[in-house]
Amino acid sequence: MTNAFDRRSLFKLGAAAGTAALVAPQIMTRAAFADAPQRPEVGNAGFHRFNLGSFEVTVLLDGIRPGDGPYPTFGADQKAEDVEALMVENFLPPKRMINQFNPVLVNTGSELVLFDTGMGPDGRQAGMGQLTRRIADSGYSPADITTVVITHMHGDHINGLIEGDQPAFIGARYVTGQTEWDFWTSPDRKGTPAEGNAKAVQAKVVPLKDKTTFIQDKATVTPGITAMAAPGHTPGHMVFMLESQGRKLLLTADTANHFVASLQRPDWEVSFDVDKAQAAATRKTIFGMLASEKMPFIGYHMPHPSVGYVEPLAEGFRFVPATYQFQV
Repeated sequence: MTNAFDRRSLFKLGAAAGTAALVAPQIMTRAAFADAPQRPEVGNAGFHRFNLGSFEVTVLLDGIRPGDGPYPTFGADQKAEDVEALMVENFLPPKRMINQFNPVLVNTGSELVLFDTGMGPDGRQAGMGQLTRRIADSGYSPADITTVVITHMHGDHINGLIEGDQPAFIGARYVTGQTEWDFWTSPDRKGTPAEGNAKAVQAKVVPLKDKTTFIQDKATVTPGITAMAAPGHTPGHMVFMLESQGRKLLLTADTANHFVASLQRPDWEVSFDVDKAQAAATRKTIFGMLASEKMPFIGYHMPHPSVGYVEPLAEGFRFVPATYQFQV
């Protein structure tokens, strides 16, 4: 009798479960679409903070720009199908890419140093130019910044210097390379492909000349921050070494502009590079050093939060994103 009762009970339970299964999907569908709406207007925090020795480092996402590519922006001297195949090998779409813009804020304990300024007001209609907002979100104010360092003078690095007709960072001094200044302010740019960017320099950088210090290779910005010449992307392009309590990190700026195309194939041409051969040689030198010393870096166009390492891979390097290295 017990077995018969158990079988009947199981049959009834099974029938009830089947009925519930027919009803449950409708309940779950209603919950998913009515009770838990998505919030596409809410993005990520837009900044990432960690410590390097006694320095506090904050990577700030100025914005992202989707578009076609990487070919021919990257690898114009290659076959399109070869560039596309490399993307597929790395789990990326072959014909679409996202460019990201990542200024860096460094609190040394005595100075608050900003490296590059993003797209500024000109980029906001397309969702970029978020730097001042990100600075505020991270707990600082643009007025707190004591030094603004410009790694080079392309628009996505200088356009945030001016808000309206006023400096965006009212209490700051400015630091940039002498070679870079000389190139972009020369009348020789008139009538060349560089003329448009030279006009942006006139509008955004030249008004700040009296507050600007012009530096050369190996100059000290402030204790623990040293400039290094890294030409090719632009004639005066610079990278910056951070060093605190025996720990080092290199801000590579635009030495590499795509974490696959520019690192795995450093010889491939990049349309933004003024001197393409020199830029390729600089990529191999800078990232060869980083790989050899297992030193972390932040690249302005690396995937946010843009912090990582490189290891040798075939004729180039593989990007290895940082995980918990700065938390232990």
